[in-house]
Amino acid sequence: MSQVLVAARFMMYSEIVIYIKNLDQRGATISTERKKKLLKIVDFIRSKQKLGQVAKLTFICIHNSRRSHLCQIWSAVLVKYLGLDGIQTFSGGTEATTLNDRIVDTLKKAGFKIESPGGQNPHYRIFYDEEIEPLVCFSKRFDDSTNPKKDFAALMTCSEADQNCPFVSGAVLRLSIPYGDPKEADGTSREAEAYDDRCLQIATEMYYMLSQLT
Repeated sequence: MSQVLVAARFMMYSEIVIYIKNLDQRGATISTERKKKLLKIVDFIRSKQKLGQVAKLTFICIHNSRRSHLCQIWSAVLVKYLGLDGIQTFSGGTEATTLNDRIVDTLKKAGFKIESPGGQNPHYRIFYDEEIEPLVCFSKRFDDSTNPKKDFAALMTCSEADQNCPFVSGAVLRLSIPYGDPKEADGTSREAEAYDDRCLQIATEMYYMLSQLT
């Protein structure tokens, strides 16, 4: 293992490192069909790398409140953890709402430190490493000014967004990788479990995908 990679992992919060180390053993939980889709994203990243370009991944769900944020956050963290270069991650929705509080709580349990400035649509500061600037996450449309406008991969993380947004302007790859909505468990005894399970599933799949590039 390179000294640079060891140093990068050392500065990452220990709880997150422990969480990630358990993901490698979970590859068998990913179906063959899911792996085929994830490998299409790998091919996109490699094609950009061969051209010396940055691979931009925009994860899209209908409200940009739950699943798309988990994908953006975990893929960004895993890019750093695996010592990868030339990959940027984004998220957006077909409409803007707010980053759901339950996602914030789930990420805190995984080891993230999160600051909220408050307000109607808070721009959360999500910390995962002692020396890396936090991710700034908030609900926005996929065509928000903070997101790429061309030459990116549009990754549809929910079936509603897939149906409502059949064309994404500027995307050179549009791929449906839907996840079940943990919102279905809101207000029930399974709420926390449902959010933790979705967080773990997404982290597992992002790890599998990005580890193909190491």
